[in-house]
Amino acid sequence: MVLWVLGLVLVGVGLVVLRASLTPPASVSASTAGAAAEPPPYQVEPGTRMLSAPTRRDPAAGRPTHIVVRQLDVDAPVVPVALDDATLVPPDDPRVIGWWAGGAEPGARHGAAVLTGHTVHTGGGAFDRLGALRAGDPVGVRTEHGMVRYTVATRAVYGRLSLARDAARLFSRRGPGRLVLVTCSDWNGQEYLSNAVVVAQPVPR
Repeated sequence: MVLWVLGLVLVGVGLVVLRASLTPPASVSASTAGAAAEPPPYQVEPGTRMLSAPTRRDPAAGRPTHIVVRQLDVDAPVVPVALDDATLVPPDDPRVIGWWAGGAEPGARHGAAVLTGHTVHTGGGAFDRLGALRAGDPVGVRTEHGMVRYTVATRAVYGRLSLARDAARLFSRRGPGRLVLVTCSDWNGQEYLSNAVVVAQPVPR
């Protein structure tokens, strides 16, 4: 059994390509390797708007320890993840979320705080239903200093090529502070064809 997982490939100051790699946790069902010949274009939820977030640092900003998403019944631990041969890979346990420690901290004044986790098509992953979030849904990130609160601004599904096109805007360490949640989507029975990306903006205190 193998699990189809995310690998976030870093180039410069942003995440530029999202590709797949394989890891073998025994308890999770699998997919076979391969890629879609022509990835589907990304689709943005109707009515969503470009991010316009406050720029001040939240007093609770810091290293994340948990993410809480009430709409998804998620209260999952968060651990830092770093580069492995230029690739950022989520924790093996699909119930644990990885925070890119090379990016922004949740609550920071500038940059994307990137959290990534596995999707398991048979269930059991913390981010399995990430694509079900809607604009305005609350997301909380607990840090070492308190809770940073966000609301969902946009939700999109990206093919591999379209994600590379928009990566600078989504994952940059510049721009307003924001939360970016990433997982796989569009299971076709053998592999995930796309990636779900949710961007949330901080709630002013």
